[in-house]
Amino acid sequence: MRAWSALLLVCALAACGDDAEPPFALRGSVEQLHITHAPPATALEIVDGDGAVVATGTTDDLGSLIVRKVPPGRGYRARTVGVTPALRSDSVEVMSVADSQPHPSFYANQELRAGYQYIQTRDGTTLSAYVTFPAGEPPYPTVVSYSGYEPSKPGEPIGDGSLAGLCEALPVICDAPNDPSALIAGFFGFATVNVNIRGTGCSGGAFDFFETLQLLDGYDVIETVAAQPWVMHNKVGMVGLSYPGITQLFVASTKPPGLAAITPLSTIGAANTTMLPGGILNDGFATAWITNVISKARPYGQGWEQSRVDAGDLECAENQLLHGQYVDNVEQARQVTYYVPAEHDRYNLAKQVDKIEVPVFFASAWQDEQTGPFFFEMLDKFVNVPALRMNVYNGVHIDAYQPEVLREWVTFLELFVAKRVPIDRPVSRGIAPTLYEQVFGVTDMTVGPSRFGGAASYEAAVAAWKAEPKLRALFESGAGGPTIGEPIPTFEQSFPSWPPPTTPLRLYAQPDGSLGPSLPTGGPAAPFAFRHDPDAGQRSILASGSVWDLLPNYRWPQPAAGSAVIFEGTPLAADTLMLGTASVDLWLRSPVPEADLEVNLTEVRADGQEIYVQSGWIRASLRGSGPGATELWPAPTYQEPEAAPLVPGQWTQVRIGTAGFQHVFRAGSRIRVMVDTPGGSRAEWFFALRPQPTDTRFEIGHDSEHPSSVVLPVIPGVTIPAAAAAAPPCPSLRGQQCRSYAPYTNATL
Repeated sequence: MRAWSALLLVCALAACGDDAEPPFALRGSVEQLHITHAPPATALEIVDGDGAVVATGTTDDLGSLIVRKVPPGRGYRARTVGVTPALRSDSVEVMSVADSQPHPSFYANQELRAGYQYIQTRDGTTLSAYVTFPAGEPPYPTVVSYSGYEPSKPGEPIGDGSLAGLCEALPVICDAPNDPSALIAGFFGFATVNVNIRGTGCSGGAFDFFETLQLLDGYDVIETVAAQPWVMHNKVGMVGLSYPGITQLFVASTKPPGLAAITPLSTIGAANTTMLPGGILNDGFATAWITNVISKARPYGQGWEQSRVDAGDLECAENQLLHGQYVDNVEQARQVTYYVPAEHDRYNLAKQVDKIEVPVFFASAWQDEQTGPFFFEMLDKFVNVPALRMNVYNGVHIDAYQPEVLREWVTFLELFVAKRVPIDRPVSRGIAPTLYEQVFGVTDMTVGPSRFGGAASYEAAVAAWKAEPKLRALFESGAGGPTIGEPIPTFEQSFPSWPPPTTPLRLYAQPDGSLGPSLPTGGPAAPFAFRHDPDAGQRSILASGSVWDLLPNYRWPQPAAGSAVIFEGTPLAADTLMLGTASVDLWLRSPVPEADLEVNLTEVRADGQEIYVQSGWIRASLRGSGPGATELWPAPTYQEPEAAPLVPGQWTQVRIGTAGFQHVFRAGSRIRVMVDTPGGSRAEWFFALRPQPTDTRFEIGHDSEHPSSVVLPVIPGVTIPAAAAAAPPCPSLRGQQCRSYAPYTNATL
């Protein structure tokens, strides 16, 4: 009643009628309507041009409401409910995506300068931005960082002031953008534009995980920045690791004409493969990350907004009004049972990157503890880009900044954004050890000069770069540097594309627990069994510290008796290089209709050490493969038409694909495959397991009638360089925990 009283009072004072301006504001957007400045808890209804009610809602504590999924059209109004006379807004238009495209003058008329400011998007929402310039005169090669973190938070000096003497040559030292990739680009002579996405920081609107408006905003940001007279070639690149790496891929799919190239680092492959790996909710990093982002997307949620408002930033204050209308994406994820293409394809980068038509530099780690290892599903989808370099390696989230990647990243920006023969900057490279010390705690890593710096011309440099293979694999990162554990590989190999050419190696589970190249012989054999572990899903391998440490404090015990089924191969006759995905093709007998399953691939070395390689997961009812299935990848669709419960007591083939990996299995080592309950294999991924009856046990077949097997992606014809001939120390490999091997005896029912 208080809301109505306030409205009536305002109406009385303002002499409101059908033609009077109501005490709230309505703005049309792209398939949305935004209401602000109403009293809290005001009930409203939305009517279309024909006067039909199409939506209802109640304003939040700040008097705001967003109505989503509104059909495009003219004549929409908001009006109060339960108040006589009803108060209504003027009519507004809801735009379609196609009809929302602004005229180029919309971008050209916005002026950006160094420092803090706002960029206006097509629906009138403004996004907070922070711009830095390098030394020298414009035009500058320019890059954009765009995310829901704090990229537009005003810059500050780096560190303790010890580098202040270099600020004239490297202005970013005293005015550092609040994004690591942008900071590094600034060191190498690039202007940076750092923008908070809609609904975060001092940007207007409300947060919704990679909604259409977020992509369109990105398009508008790129076009506005590219239109600035100080931007070299009037085209910009995009930079960023993790969140701002993912946004690049989505924004590039909208094809902004002012985009020169993108450099996504440490990204997801699709929202569902990180949030629901194998169809099982990742109740660890994935839900924690989005929960944290949403928490900071609330009004004044990032913390720095209040100081802006206190200093007189009225735009930031106004932009907080819609922040409370964020979408609870965590709750959305918890409600997902099946992949629904009409709803989920827009979050799936493998369904989007074929739209990208600019050069792409990509880098990600197979053991990434945050975004995960399923980025491989999009690596063969960059079919329309004019230049492509994909860097893959063992490691963790931060390892995209390793020297061997960063050198090539800078080269790529020089060639495809600055469009020049790469310039060597010894002063900038000289700061690298200081930056690496802050991240990795070592001072013996640096960034070398570009391999193309001596090219006779820009055209020659680009031609030489494009002549190189598209896929670059850095092997045994952690063992190649002077300090054990630092992200430096022992060697690298390049391949023409993803997936690389392989000779699949199929090994069959044998009744004695071994793996062999031949089908098991003889009659029926008692299947091995493992017990469902209800606590496994919440078990981490990290005892303390961080996975980014040079040698993380992993806690990776051998499986308890009866908790797993393990098969081990015979000693390998030669070093065997693998790169790709593997498929563990199980025959499973279950007493219940559902099973959450995990497979772990490890190397058991001749020196008695066991090294983790990769995992795979599946909720058994979602095992159905799609048209993309191969011998090495089952390609589960997670869709309802392919879903089927297990029939208790009946044998069923269940294929479990591991995520992508690369590893050298050394001569004398044995391949080990473990099947168990998901959990206890990763540092920050946890699994919301399906509850099972007490003492539920699953059986794995291994006889001629139920020949379980594993297929592995062996790369033929590769000779390990002499410098990398010795097996790496254990521990040393980034993202690959190590333990002393212990024999395991499989149980039966």
